[in-house]
Amino acid sequence: MLRYATRRLLLALCQLAVLAVLVFLLTAVLPGDAAEVQFNELAIDPAQVTELRHQMGLDRPLAERFATWAGAMLTGDPGTSLVGGEPVGSIVSGSLGATLTLAAVTLVILVPLAVGLGLLMGLREGSRTDRTLSGLTLALNSVPDFVLALTLVAVVSLRLGWLPSTWLGADAGDLLARPTLLVLPVAVLLARTVCLLSRQIRAGTVTALHAGYTVQARRLGVPRGRLVLRHVLPGAAVPGAQELARTGDQLLGGVLVVEAVFAVPGTATALIDAVQSRDIPTVQALTLLLATIGLALNLAADLVSHRLAPRTEVLR
Repeated sequence: MLRYATRRLLLALCQLAVLAVLVFLLTAVLPGDAAEVQFNELAIDPAQVTELRHQMGLDRPLAERFATWAGAMLTGDPGTSLVGGEPVGSIVSGSLGATLTLAAVTLVILVPLAVGLGLLMGLREGSRTDRTLSGLTLALNSVPDFVLALTLVAVVSLRLGWLPSTWLGADAGDLLARPTLLVLPVAVLLARTVCLLSRQIRAGTVTALHAGYTVQARRLGVPRGRLVLRHVLPGAAVPGAQELARTGDQLLGGVLVVEAVFAVPGTATALIDAVQSRDIPTVQALTLLLATIGLALNLAADLVSHRLAPRTEVLR
């Protein structure tokens, strides 16, 4: 287990290094820069754009800028915003609170709900319950996030007036006082993720039920409850852990549609604002943060899967 974990950790670090280079190069080729954006907004003398670009360090060679940026990132200093002049770390931490809150609440509801539905469908394979739930999850999974979000806003918020439709004027600290702000965004985030995760749990449950060791345990008279907990559930958790990693990656990264529709001041909103203003240090920090979270979640999922079922390890 330790050898496998070390190998996967080294692979994740290599992937992160490659992603860092790609993030820097992709942001470097964005059309325009922060100096030009400020020139368009402030209508300053075009001759001052060159001076502003020099002050921002945007006229330095690409290799020199990369070396400076990589060295600063290794020391935990993402730099200073080119637009507002505030530390990028403050921008990232300020936008991360709302996204983490949404993701945490969604995951707390998602895991037991998806596991329960998946086990129910898998243990009753082919029954009316299985067919009904499978059809509903398939249909709900086919609805785009923005359609569901706009529908909920139009019906639940605007027509019925039951729940607020926007986070305008609120932040992550207001959620304890106004938990109704979470209901619609979390509902949208749960809709497709529950469908995907429960179907993976169902598939794993069906596979585990027909496995040789489960059939033999049933022949030996192992009680059904113990059979499910000791033999079926670990096998069903393997594909579920992989799907949960992808789901957590999406949630912690911030769902663009949800944050846009409900005006959530999260990481996706901050990233869009930074791209529009060509605030390159902020774009790089947010993108690399989301990539790191994704790699960490997938690493955790691989370790869980290997622990539950070592035979599923893919030899490289």
